[in-house]
Amino acid sequence: MFTGIVTDIGEIVSFTPVAQGQLHRLRIACRYDQTTIADGASIASNGVCLTVVGSGVADGKTWYEVDTGAETLALTTAKHWKLGTRLNLERALKIGDELGGHIVAGHVDGIATIVSREDLPDMARFELSTTRELARFIATKGSITLDGVSLTVNTVKDVTFSVLIIPHTLEVTTIGGWKAGSEVNIEVDLMARYAARLTEMK
Repeated sequence: MFTGIVTDIGEIVSFTPVAQGQLHRLRIACRYDQTTIADGASIASNGVCLTVVGSGVADGKTWYEVDTGAETLALTTAKHWKLGTRLNLERALKIGDELGGHIVAGHVDGIATIVSREDLPDMARFELSTTRELARFIATKGSITLDGVSLTVNTVKDVTFSVLIIPHTLEVTTIGGWKAGSEVNIEVDLMARYAARLTEMK
């Protein structure tokens, strides 16, 4: 379980396809203390919960390795990841941690496409589109997770929605590099999903 508050930006420094391309092993460099990363730990990478299968230190920098399977490659932007790709990272939530964003499972629901970017003084406004199936869970002033970042929905119209990004978020995440046409991982709010399910059951 996560909160959508990014704690580091990692970079893919090794990318090895295995099992006829149905599995990729990634080595991700980061600034976390390697002694705190245990095999089997969960680290959200651009919103995708991935399991650590090894870690170490090289050239004074921590690295950890994860595997991305066929489903992850099919449903998320992981299919576009390559050497040098920068990823928003978040360690799994611990009991007693501050819940600064909202409850995030790290189970990406699908992909949203950036329709437009509007640069404002110190901020940026993005309009995105997604599938009709996911759009029904998105509400104005509701929570949404995009590439692992907990954000508040600004506006909603049919299958498009917008978010307004503050300077701090632009600085400490990969959002500053987003542009029209880019694809991002989307996880809808768990509460919205449960509310919709309860309505369907009536």
